[in-house]
Parts: sequence; C-alpha cells; structure tokens
Amino acid sequence: MFNVLLGMAVIIVVGIGWRLILGNDSAETIRSHLAKAVYQVFLPALVLHVLWQVPVDMNTVRVPLVSAISVLLSLLAAFLIYSSGHLVKGFMKVASPNKAVGALLLASAFGNFSYLGLPVLSQTFGEWSQKVAIQFDLLASTPILFTVGIMVARYYGSAAKGLHPALALLQVPALWAAVAGLALSITHAPMPIWLGNSLSILGAAVVPLMLLSVGMALRWQSGWLGRIPVLLPVILIQLTLMPLIAWGASIGVGMPEKLLAPAIIEGAMPTMVLGLVICDRFKLDTTLYAEAVTVTTVLSLLTLPLWLQVVL
Repeated sequence: MFNVLLGMAVIIVVGIGWRLILGNDSAETIRSHLAKAVYQVFLPALVLHVLWQVPVDMNTVRVPLVSAISVLLSLLAAFLIYSSGHLVKGFMKVASPNKAVGALLLASAFGNFSYLGLPVLSQTFGEWSQKVAIQFDLLASTPILFTVGIMVARYYGSAAKGLHPALALLQVPALWAAVAGLALSITHAPMPIWLGNSLSILGAAVVPLMLLSVGMALRWQSGWLGRIPVLLPVILIQLTLMPLIAWGASIGVGMPEKLLAPAIIEGAMPTMVLGLVICDRFKLDTTLYAEAVTVTTVLSLLTLPLWLQVVL
C-alpha cells in the first residue's frame, strides 16, 4: 500500500510542481481543460467499460446505499457543527459567515470518490474494485450532490442562473454511461471486441489524469494556518467519521466481505475537487474550500494506509 500511495503521490506532486511553474492562472486553465476531458470523455468510457461487465445484483444496491448514508450523515454532522456560524466568526474575519459555512458543509460531506477513490481502489485491490468507486460515487454521491448539495449551496450562497439541479444532473456524462452500462449488463448484451479495446484504452487514462488534476488543484493561501481550527471538523468528518459510518452502514446492509474494505476506504477519501466549481458558481468561500481540499488530500496520504491496516 505504501508503494501504491507513494507512486500516486509522485503524480500529485508533479501536478503541484506544474502549477508552480506555470503560475496559478495558466495552471488553472490547463487543469480546467484536463478535468473537462476526464469528465466528458475518459471517465464515461471507464464507467461504461466497467459496469457493462459487472453483474447487476444486490451489491449494486448495497454500495450506493452505504454511500448515501455516509454522505448524508456526514452532512448532518457538519450542519450541527457549522450552522450557527460561531466557529467561523471565532477564527475568520467575515461580516457574514454564510458563504464560509456553505463551503464547509460541502467540503465535509462530499469526498473525492472518483478522482482519488478510483486510483486508490484500483491500485490497492485490483481493477475489479473500480466498480465500488463508480457505484459509490455515480449511483449515490453524485445525485445527492446535484440535489441536496446544490440546495445547500443556493441557501448559503447566491442563487445562480442556470438549469434546475435535476436537469443539471442529467448533463453528467458519466451518469449516462453508468445507466447505459447497467442496462447492457442486465440485458447481457455482448461487448464487441473493438469497442471493449477502445473503452479500455480511454479508461486507462483516467487514473493518471485524475491524480495530475488533483495535484494542480491544490493550493495554499496566506493566513491558512489561522483557519485550521475552522477546517478541523472537515478533516475529522472526512477522514475519520465518514469511513466509520461507511463501515457501520456496510455491516448493516450485509456487504460481502470482499467489498467491505473497498467501501470503507471509499468513505475515507478527502474532500472532492469538483466542489470548487460549485463554490464558484454559487459565490461560496472558494478559498476556504480549496484549503479543505488541500489539507484533507495531504493528510489522506497518511490516514488511508492507517485505515487499510485496520480493515484488512
């Protein structure tokens, strides 16, 4: 596991170095295009390829159910801690804590289940475990993000013009790929060799590009050390509480032993990178959210091996 994380850390560090060399503006432009390519092409190809070959059974329900319980209970825990605004006002100079509270709620509840979960699971347990990351994210976390998450962002930020959340959810390419993959699996449709090879080649690019994108998204802002007390609940929820919830929920739904460890490790992922886009759109505290991504991602390189030692 150490060698796996070390290899992934090297790619993330390359992304950080690339950002430092290019400068924030140029690096953010490149990262944005890179993320779009993964989001619109490479990830959907991987999702279709994996789910087409996975039998649809009770595990197709169990994994998303564990994900939904983990995300919603983590969001509830964050709400109980942050909703009053006292913690934000105590350590940050803000006239209104709402924008910071909204960012912190999203940072606490939605993990980097695909962008980091896919690489970690596939490199640790094998390619078969990719289905856990995909089901955990696309069949539960993503729908919750584009419904409950958007409602939270609108409430604490500003209502952005655009599609209704339900319609925005329908524009997620990987979600359509998941639906198609499940349908093809249910109907036992054979996968043409040429298509399988093409999807495999496209899907192989997901892991390195995701890790590179994560590295380019990490950034430090002046005064970050003083905001650590505000970020501490996010750290504890994402890296400790959520995997514990995932563990308990997995046992509760009767998760097979083979899938138990991957499901728990999925719950131990750091704050998702995609939340930066939502914070920008709804005028939440993007700087604070970016710090949550950075701190939890760096610490996850230490906590993930610990969780693996516990669950294996």
